[in-house]
Amino acid sequence: MIDFFWNTASFIIALGILVTIHEFGHFLVARRCGVKVQRFSVGFGPSLYTRTAQDGTEYTLAAIPLGGYVKMLDSRLEKVQEQDLHLAFNCQSVWKRIAIVAAGPAANFILAIIAFWLVFMLGTTTVKPMVPEVEVNSPIAAAGLETPFEVIAIGDTKTPDWQEVNLALAGYIGDEELTLSYIGPASNQVKQVVIDLSQWQFDPKKVSPIESLGFKPYRPTVHLEVAQITPNSAAEQAGLAVGDKFISANGNALQNWQQWVEEIRTHPAQVMAIEVLRDNQTLSLNITPQVRKDELGNEIGHIGVSPLVDSYPREYIITTQYGPVDSLTRGIEKTWHLTALTFDTLGKLITGTISINNLSGPVSIAKGAGASASYGLVYFLGFVALISVNLGLINLFPLPVLDGGHLLYYCIELISGKPVPERIQEIGFRIGGAFILLLMSVALLNDFNLL
Repeated sequence: MIDFFWNTASFIIALGILVTIHEFGHFLVARRCGVKVQRFSVGFGPSLYTRTAQDGTEYTLAAIPLGGYVKMLDSRLEKVQEQDLHLAFNCQSVWKRIAIVAAGPAANFILAIIAFWLVFMLGTTTVKPMVPEVEVNSPIAAAGLETPFEVIAIGDTKTPDWQEVNLALAGYIGDEELTLSYIGPASNQVKQVVIDLSQWQFDPKKVSPIESLGFKPYRPTVHLEVAQITPNSAAEQAGLAVGDKFISANGNALQNWQQWVEEIRTHPAQVMAIEVLRDNQTLSLNITPQVRKDELGNEIGHIGVSPLVDSYPREYIITTQYGPVDSLTRGIEKTWHLTALTFDTLGKLITGTISINNLSGPVSIAKGAGASASYGLVYFLGFVALISVNLGLINLFPLPVLDGGHLLYYCIELISGKPVPERIQEIGFRIGGAFILLLMSVALLNDFNLL
């Protein structure tokens, strides 16, 4: 329940930022083009706060923070006095209308650049992509790489950490092969190998691109020892204490932490007999895992303990931080890279190269917002930048209802010399609305794992 509220709050904050910036882009350019803005609203529904400026513009904060809008004077929607026609949106030149509509997506790209600029300015501490072993019978294993090795680049994209590896691999979903640059054992020389992706089976509901391709990232040793206990949890109720070392569960000797986790997950609401070592004495306890639901909706057990985990080797940890100018350059490069990646992925979805099961909706976005927010400001900013790029690109799609649909009509007007008939526009808006509704339905079904 706490996770739900945290994810929801983080999602609302992220969406509020994205929508406000997007609509502010429309608002600012409309004002600069001489259009009268009647209302600038953050959110929908009943107004919580409204202030009217001297120029007559209403600034509104609404009760439902899941969107927003800019209402401009438009003689197609209301009767406009003749002396005010020059202030109406539809009475502006086609170039001005293009500028106003394009300003929303442009604001999202600018937001992404600023967010990444702050990320690089604040600095991040990450882990090198070290691979001590690979999954048997995986695409990586088939390439015959000698382990351990460090991933240096995927294609032309440098990969200083696992986040960059994951992002780079996402761009190869649906492709036939990729080029992996790496440094092998006992060598400082960068080598390259071509990975065959024809047998790559990637299911975003189950694993990341990294795991599905066969990488087994280095992870510090996890001990069968309690490092932390959640208050009011099953572990606290059973009498477990920090420092306890798990020996067995239901008579089965425990070899590692993952085995212990599986024992707990498979016994929701069932009494388990366990043995722990405390102060060199073996204690027998009974514990009843609390019930939770996993991402597939299955009931699993949970007891609320965290294990003792070794630290990463110092040489595996990297800290990156740049000055204002370098951070801006890298922010622009990162935004461009994400734009290209998103465009490529959407193209593969349209052509059927990759499955619609890869399409995610608001639930997945909310989870991502909550997870990134829990890691701190830098990661949350990165998440906002990623979603901002996606929002900017999607809005540029030439579908009526979206900004790109309006831009398509205006481009036709530029070529033909006259506006697209309103009847044709209305038909286009209905088709575009139905298509967007279909995409949203697919995304929601994917979120709830129903496809």
